This record gives sequence, C-alpha cells and structure tokens, in this order.
Amino acid sequence: MIKGRYCVLVAGCLLAMAATSPADAAEPRTIEYAYPDQSVWTTRLDAKGEPDNPLLRLAAPLFQQAGIPWRARGLPAARLFEYLSDGQTDFSMLVKGPALEKCCLVSKRPVAGTELRVYRRKGLPPITTRQGLAGKEVITVHGYSYGDILAFIRNPANRVGNNGTVSHESAFAMLERGRADYLLDYAGPAEEVLADHPIKDLEFDVIDRLDVYLILSRTYPDAPAVMARLEAIAETLRVEGVSKFSLK
Repeated sequence: MIKGRYCVLVAGCLLAMAATSPADAAEPRTIEYAYPDQSVWTTRLDAKGEPDNPLLRLAAPLFQQAGIPWRARGLPAARLFEYLSDGQTDFSMLVKGPALEKCCLVSKRPVAGTELRVYRRKGLPPITTRQGLAGKEVITVHGYSYGDILAFIRNPANRVGNNGTVSHESAFAMLERGRADYLLDYAGPAEEVLADHPIKDLEFDVIDRLDVYLILSRTYPDAPAVMARLEAIAETLRVEGVSKFSLK
C-alpha cells in the first residue's frame, strides 16, 4: 500500500515537472522595438498618422524567424536613448555611437543606411564636410540632430546661421525663396518633396553617410545569444525600401 502511494506521489511530481518543462521556461520575453517618432526615411504617414518607418517591415520577419514575440513603439529621440540606456526598452535600429555601446549590444554589420545631403543652388560652392558649413546660412528641420552636425551648427564659434523650420516641405520652400543658401536634409524625405515640387537648378552634395545597426539592450535575457541569432537572420532578409548594405 505504501509502495503504491509512493508511486502515485512520484508520478504527480513528474507531471508537475512536465508542466514547467525547460521549453516553457525558455519562452522568450517580448521584445519592445522602440524607434524615433521622426523619420529619416520618408515624409509619408502610416494608417495611424505617424511617420512611416520602413524598418518596421524589417523587424516583422526578423522577430518572426527568431521566434521572439515583439511590439513596437515610437518615442522622441531623447527619450528613446534614455530608455535604452536604463533598460526601459529593449531594441532599436539606429546609428551606433559610444553612448549606445555602453548600454547595448550593437550588430557587427549595418542593416540599412541613408545619406545626409546639403542642397544648394547651382553655382554655389559645394559643401561635403561640417567645417564647410562655417559662416554659411543653413536651413534645418526641427527635431533632427543630424548626428552631431547640429551641435556644430549651434556652436557660436562656427558662425552658422541656423534657419529652422517645422517640415521638409517648408524647408525646401525656404530654399526656393532664397531664405538661405544651403539646406541640410536626409535623402528619402528630400527626394519625396522634390518629386512633388521640383526646384530648378538645385544640386546636392553628401555630407555624411549613416549606417543603421541592430541595437539590443544588455538587460534583455541572454542578450549575446539573441543578438547573434538576429544578426544571422538579418543577413538573409531583403525588404523593399530598406537599403541592406553599408553606404560607406
């Protein structure tokens, strides 16, 4: 009788262990993909009225193939960096920098890239470095840092006249009216605006080429192995509207 009760007890324990099997314990935690709520890719808006982010079309197959549940959230740039630094959000796709590398793992290879351009009227001297902006009148769009070029523009020692405006469309309208000689803008939004409203005798030069990397918080469970898996999958993906290879 005792032996029978012992067998029942053991069987119950085995069933309990099966209910909390390693497969269940290894269920990955949902990754939050946070992205800047101001797009460097396009002026278009999605169904929610937010800037269209083509990297969402990369994130979907990336996490699906990795078997990781995920959600997306747009954040102002400053808050996005803050949340990544203290682990309040898990993942992004951004230009890498020293601050990010302290708190996050960064993929070895970029997954997308874009150009930062300086538009000008034909006949004006080209500008291909930030130092070339010194002493010039420049149009910028509010909300962008342009990497660290905005800091250069705002430094009084560089004597740059910063003519800020609220949108890509108004920026090109200002350039067309001669409010300033140069306009700083990203390739995607600029090409969309100019396709709708061409400006005669307009030229541009590339001042920077920005590569975008997978960024994963070090606080995400088993972060190194997860990053390695995401990197391997990203190498196989081709997504329309997303430049895969480094532009540098």
